[in-house]
Amino acid sequence: MATLKNIATEAGVSLATVSRVLNDDPTLSVKEETKRRILDIAEKLEYRTGSSKKSTKEAKQKHHFLALYNYKQDAEVNDPYYLSIRHGIETQCDKLGITLTNCYHSEIDVETQKITGVLLVGKTDNSTISKLPKRLADSICYIDFSDGDSTYDCVDVDLDHISKQVIEFYIQQGYGRIGFIGGQRENGIVDMRENAFVEYGKLKGVVAETDIYRGDLSSLSGYNLTKEMLAKGDFPKALFIASDPIAIGVLRAIHEFGLNIPQDIALISLNDIPTACFTFPPLSTVRIHSEMMGAQGVNLLVEKYRDKREVPLKVYVPSKLKLRGTTKSPFEFE
Repeated sequence: MATLKNIATEAGVSLATVSRVLNDDPTLSVKEETKRRILDIAEKLEYRTGSSKKSTKEAKQKHHFLALYNYKQDAEVNDPYYLSIRHGIETQCDKLGITLTNCYHSEIDVETQKITGVLLVGKTDNSTISKLPKRLADSICYIDFSDGDSTYDCVDVDLDHISKQVIEFYIQQGYGRIGFIGGQRENGIVDMRENAFVEYGKLKGVVAETDIYRGDLSSLSGYNLTKEMLAKGDFPKALFIASDPIAIGVLRAIHEFGLNIPQDIALISLNDIPTACFTFPPLSTVRIHSEMMGAQGVNLLVEKYRDKREVPLKVYVPSKLKLRGTTKSPFEFE
């Protein structure tokens, strides 16, 4: 079996240089021709590392994950947030050589005999979880949902923190009344984004039930709900929108009504999709690294299996308020 020393001798370089090249060290400064010569020699001698390639091979042999999405697939069309989560899951599984099966609307329509781990995207009903084999009870990870009483790993975004950040920003700007425009699932379950926002908003005395508007996650829904709100005449001058696609519809309705943004009405949305910078005015929004959520869910399942970990972990991905043109006096404009 070839060793690093064999490669170093034939390439005429140091052992350390060979090691750093084969481990793709980004800080290494070496000529491209030297790097190519080392890689060619390693391939010729059939050199194999003892860690990364072995772990990838084991992942291919051992893991077949089931991603169970608690929504219909067309939700990914209306809201790229969900598409991004799936992309993160698929990309990480492909990177680690893990077989992946996707199922939507919490319907398990595949054989589960070869499944070694389950990713539950969104809050999933216990009746659905009960349909999974008991052997998978310790191989489940929630994504985009967290429960303090759950024994499962979870990857989520801190909606409480986001809600407090948005509400405190509006209060500091002098708004005493803040509205919410969002969506709910087909079975009538209120979106977690609304729950977190309303709870803190009511605590601060700036959110009332009459200023909460619910539809679905589409731009058309945002447009129609905003027209309904504006038609009342008495409406909040600051809004928190559950997603950027909804906010695009909200913007159009406000423009058609003849109001100026943010002078007459301000709004902050959620997700920071690529088009958020190109609306008029550019959307103030909270950036959520949703693709990272999917990838980290895969990593938690792999790590738990590998290390035989028994304690459930809760991971929060970072978020950041990006203030642009739909809010007054932003301290950051992109």
